[in-house]
Amino acid sequence: MIKAFEQFEVWFITGAQLLYGGDAVKQVDGHSKEMVDGLNNSGLLPIKVIYAGTANSSKEIVDVMLRANNEKRCIGVITWMHTFSPAKMWIKGLQLLNKPLLHLHTQYNQQIPWDTMDMDFMNLNQSAHGDREYAHILSRLRKNRKTVIGYWKDEKTQKHIAIWERVCAGWADAQDCLILRFGDQMNNVAVTDGDKVAFEQVMGYHVDYCPFSEVLSYFDKIPDTDVDNLVTIYFKDYEHNAKLEDKNTEEYKKIWNSAKAEIAIRKILEAYGAKGFTTNFDDLGDVEIEQTGHGFDQIPGLASQRLMSEGIGFGAEGDWKSAALYRTTWFMSQGLEGGTSFLEDYTLNFDGENTSILEAHMLEINPDIAEEKPRLEVHFLGIGYRKSKTARLVFTSKQGHGVTATIVDMGNRFRLIANDVNLIKSKPLPKLPVASALWVPEPSFEVGVGCWLNAGGTHHSCFSFGLTDEYWRDFAEIADIEVCIINKDTDYEQFRKELKFNEIYYMLNKALR
Repeated sequence: MIKAFEQFEVWFITGAQLLYGGDAVKQVDGHSKEMVDGLNNSGLLPIKVIYAGTANSSKEIVDVMLRANNEKRCIGVITWMHTFSPAKMWIKGLQLLNKPLLHLHTQYNQQIPWDTMDMDFMNLNQSAHGDREYAHILSRLRKNRKTVIGYWKDEKTQKHIAIWERVCAGWADAQDCLILRFGDQMNNVAVTDGDKVAFEQVMGYHVDYCPFSEVLSYFDKIPDTDVDNLVTIYFKDYEHNAKLEDKNTEEYKKIWNSAKAEIAIRKILEAYGAKGFTTNFDDLGDVEIEQTGHGFDQIPGLASQRLMSEGIGFGAEGDWKSAALYRTTWFMSQGLEGGTSFLEDYTLNFDGENTSILEAHMLEINPDIAEEKPRLEVHFLGIGYRKSKTARLVFTSKQGHGVTATIVDMGNRFRLIANDVNLIKSKPLPKLPVASALWVPEPSFEVGVGCWLNAGGTHHSCFSFGLTDEYWRDFAEIADIEVCIINKDTDYEQFRKELKFNEIYYMLNKALR
């Protein structure tokens, strides 16, 4: 199990009935325990599976579902029908369950024992029968779930369960996720705005405004020794020009103030119990610094970069949806290779089949995706109200395949859009000293970008080398929101049709409710 998820567990519930006698139920129970042990010992599942027992009646099912709801460690429920389990007895329990659900269609034995199979064996091993009955009631109840089909010992089957477990962890974290907005959204930008009440109602994330004056109240109380210690860590961890260590230079002062800003943001996030934040380059406590000389003298880009690396959600220009989704992206990616980052579509490079998009931002990109050791630099940044020299980590990203995702507010629903992308080698940018990545969207630049634009995708997105489409499909299924996946199999015209079909579906669904 992965240490990052050790506070979680998922429950395994086996369906059966008493028609075949007590001895049969004992065998079901024994087989289920063996299967759960096998899943836990596979080394592939990041979260421990707990056998919650065999359910043989409506009363037993209601009882175990209520216990799952009330157990904070339980973040999801796996169900499997060992025998035929009449599905009407699942109705009440399924209606009460408010945790993510996975239906595992498998069988205890791998192959039919052709020479010895008798009626007793047939009655006991009826997953082909029982799971269809159970799936029918799930569909009749319109119950959101993930269905995994395959032999329980197979690596492929276990990997599908592992993905769902990570998504359940991300969902559980989102239900207790506070995002602080230091300032408002950038004026007149539509895509970073939206309905915060609906966002919490549907997704779980809570978004609060926090005046920058409160951030500065923490900033002013930070001891100089704490700042000095963090600056020492900067110089130890990152490549840099030795001249930056000269305490008599403006560049050193900028790095020192960046360290103080990082500590201040950490402290206010800890005080609120927040898991993410947003900034706006037009709101950095300007009145405070003009009147007293104290405060943020630059955009806290370096702080944002380092905090993202530790899993703190971040969104630039007040983009609270991206801050929330980045937290989930990072949380689900723990233990996976490659890294994650908030990114922004910056500029295009038309080059035939290698036509690509330069992903960058003013400063805020997670160094976890860096190809080489990041370099600490100080350069002038001429944007927003605070135009000044600014500390930042400069690097280009690793190459490889990944997925980037965003959530948009469509007015009557939230839409999650995910696009497979391939990061390619970037040329040096000697006149643009920022962190950056260069990628080609799948299935091609034209189709990938065309689908993203038609879906109303944002210019901000949350990228991961470790996640795949399956994670975002599972996440959208749990959240019960629209999902649009763009990958190597996407057809542009079919995608546009699906968007229109989805529009009709959600309009009718809202009308029926």
